[in-house]
Amino acid sequence: MRLSILQSQPHTIKRWPRMDASFHRRKDKVVVIMGATGSGKSRLSIDLATLFPFSEIINSDKMQVYRGLDITTNKIPHAQRRGVPHHLLGDVDPEHGEFTPADFRHRAGDLIEDISSRRNLPIVVGGSNSFVHALLVENFDPHFNVFHNEGLISSELRYRCCFLWVDIAFPVLSQYLRDRVDDMLHSGMVQELAHFFHPDPPSPTALGLRKAIGVPEFDRFFNKYPPSMGLGLGLWDRDRDRAYREAVRAIKDNTCDLAHRQIGKIQRLKRAGWELRRIDATEAFRLVLTSGSHVWETQVLEPSVKIVKRFLME
Repeated sequence: MRLSILQSQPHTIKRWPRMDASFHRRKDKVVVIMGATGSGKSRLSIDLATLFPFSEIINSDKMQVYRGLDITTNKIPHAQRRGVPHHLLGDVDPEHGEFTPADFRHRAGDLIEDISSRRNLPIVVGGSNSFVHALLVENFDPHFNVFHNEGLISSELRYRCCFLWVDIAFPVLSQYLRDRVDDMLHSGMVQELAHFFHPDPPSPTALGLRKAIGVPEFDRFFNKYPPSMGLGLGLWDRDRDRAYREAVRAIKDNTCDLAHRQIGKIQRLKRAGWELRRIDATEAFRLVLTSGSHVWETQVLEPSVKIVKRFLME
């Protein structure tokens, strides 16, 4: 059974009406959902967009912006989007070169302006903190990566932001991520990567999507055992089976490493004065891992709704 924290829908929480014109006094208001990969950010964004009508979601995951590799990059299936408009989710052609934080600032900034002009609520969601930082800070230097340096991170933002940080105790998150990789493999990830594989080194302008976790790990496997040799596990010899399991283990390890780095960046933003409201989703995920049930509504969604409601009514 797929380990998805995206499946159930809220039933008991009131839907809030569209905000009046005062909603856009001064700077535009933006809800920003942050958290490590696999922490339920997408689920929360759709839940909130359903409960606060006229919301639109802007993806801020640097791999999900590209078209292709929907399973590998874990894009939300259309059936789970509940009709909520999504932007920059699979919109960028990977052949047009790498989509940079500066590109995201420009494109997402235009989207926020458009969404806000229609008195709708922009919800920015994704795990790429370099994209979030680039979009939100008042003064952005595209030549300086604040996460690679010890310089101060600015807390002067160009929007009025409501930050929700979905956080999970790392041992629980790590186990969930490892199980999720197995789920993605069962959903056709290897076949997707086999179709994407090309034996020639990629050009510098095509590196963006090729950085997605899963691509380099299986590129090494396919260079040794090309997809033309077949993907039937039952037909493999011991060496090929060992190489496959090494690729899978590398994906799991690299995914957990990514989550750890993302949490570190979020903590740096919080220390810099960003007003991040932490939502503890540990118990909801722990129950997903142990019994398939969860307490998502009471421990994650309801506190988030209260925070967003107060923000919008200010």
